[in-house]
Amino acid sequence: MSAGAAKPTHPSVHADPKSAPLKEIPDTLVDPRTMKRYTRGRFLGKGGFAKCYEITDVETKTVFAGKIVPKALILKQHQREKMTSEIAIHKSLNHPNVVGFNGFFEDDDFVFVVLEICRRRSLLELHKRRKAVTEPEARYYMTQLLKGVQYLHNNKVIHRDLKLGNIFLNDDMDVKIGDFGLATKIEFDGERKKTLCGTPNYIAPEVLCKKGHSYEVDVWSLGCILYTLLVGKPPFETSCLKETYNRIKKNSYNIPWHVNPAASTLIKRMLHPDPVQRPTIAELQTDEFFTSGYTPLHLPTTCLTVPPRFSIAPSTATELSQRRPLTALNNKVGTEKMEVKDEPMQREAEPSECHLKDMLQQLDTINSSKPSERPLIRQEEAEDPACIPIFWISKWVDYSDKYGLGYQLCDNSVGVLFNDYTRLIMYADGDSLQYIDKAAAESYLSVRSFPAALNKKITLLKYFRNYMSEHLLKAGANMARRDGDELARLPYLSLWFRTKSAIVLHLSNGTVQINFFQDHTKLILCPLMAAVTYIDEKRDFRTYKLSLLEEFGCSKELASRMRYAKLMVEKLLVSKPSSAAN
Repeated sequence: MSAGAAKPTHPSVHADPKSAPLKEIPDTLVDPRTMKRYTRGRFLGKGGFAKCYEITDVETKTVFAGKIVPKALILKQHQREKMTSEIAIHKSLNHPNVVGFNGFFEDDDFVFVVLEICRRRSLLELHKRRKAVTEPEARYYMTQLLKGVQYLHNNKVIHRDLKLGNIFLNDDMDVKIGDFGLATKIEFDGERKKTLCGTPNYIAPEVLCKKGHSYEVDVWSLGCILYTLLVGKPPFETSCLKETYNRIKKNSYNIPWHVNPAASTLIKRMLHPDPVQRPTIAELQTDEFFTSGYTPLHLPTTCLTVPPRFSIAPSTATELSQRRPLTALNNKVGTEKMEVKDEPMQREAEPSECHLKDMLQQLDTINSSKPSERPLIRQEEAEDPACIPIFWISKWVDYSDKYGLGYQLCDNSVGVLFNDYTRLIMYADGDSLQYIDKAAAESYLSVRSFPAALNKKITLLKYFRNYMSEHLLKAGANMARRDGDELARLPYLSLWFRTKSAIVLHLSNGTVQINFFQDHTKLILCPLMAAVTYIDEKRDFRTYKLSLLEEFGCSKELASRMRYAKLMVEKLLVSKPSSAAN
């Protein structure tokens, strides 16, 4: 439109609904039928047309996830039908491994769906942080997934979009299948569905070739999930969608040599090009991969970012029944020799340079896009709470002129990086200990039983812990242990240094934290999620995806701190352990 042309007074009827300003989501959501009221809390994320928030039932104080869809975005009939179908299917389900459906309602502007809250996000975030997981973990997730999918199939529901991002985890690390947007119901035995509106992530060849499909598409997706969990990347992944589809049609994928033969055989059966040849869910549950290997009953939340600790896998069923996870070194107090019972495979070396190099590349990209110089800055659109770090340092005390740096993690565990480059961590239960020697070998002890050689270090650790609880934070009781905690491993402080204006802390899981002295703001950078968390002067805690900050822009404060962060990451890359505390 030329500058002199008059602007129309009424917006065009055919205006793209996405570009029209949407109504504000109310702070209190009211179900007009029951008059039940919910207060809208923190933002959880967005996907498709929906935004998700924590919502709290005003009366019972129960917290749910509220999925909120503006009606202006679902004007087309097929969009409304898809939403109606999703709600109808999800509403009919009730199983421990399916996200709980707690109701839905609407007003003039929005549809509100009330769902069980899954605070530990999805397997997609776990995959980004961990890449390949251990075999017992894969069994743990798959066993629960199979129970959930078996329930769906018994109720004549095909999910049709099983993928890491639709498999959620609650606080107890229980698996919950969610997002029934592409699901369908089988109306009669032997029915083959002909159409699928949408593009599933792990799409089966019979769907691609439009041959008609049924329950077997879910088994295919589960095969892709098992492969991704064990290998660290999806089986048919390429940078080009067309090439990926070609590979799926040709059944072209490789299973790396290190994958257990039982797992390898199972994956091949699940990814059989002929759907008739694929095992049913019931057959999968009795497969050797699940029956002959160790499956933990519970997993600790630390598994979201670091591998758990397992002792050597048992080889026989008898051993399996007697198996206990490695909880501590059984050294008696006073024995000098330290015995490390952890498998070398499970040992995590110092964080690889590649994490820091990735972070440097990410910061380079965002900084060169000059995000604070946009004419229109919409920083809030770049928020992605799914990327909130699992661990960060909540307190620290520098006693490096004598002993080392003490710190507290956000879960109330306490660690010390000693001047001799050994580390000792006391878990939040106040009893479990993790010792990391100079070679990064880990051992697990208890305050009640440890070798005499560690006496001084444990005394110092307790001193640091008491100092921080008295001077730096409200003294809190020890955290109650939960099932699965005996398998926990914590990330530890790998490197740190101070400058005139900040302290820079590098954790073994790749996270870099920068605390600024003057205004007490903090940056927490995660190269695996390609995200930055900014804690401002008001202690407001927000996590952004770097690629979205590039797109939507950010404040001058955040931009200047990211420029500083780049210099600090460069410094970390050249830091040798001997110069870390300078």
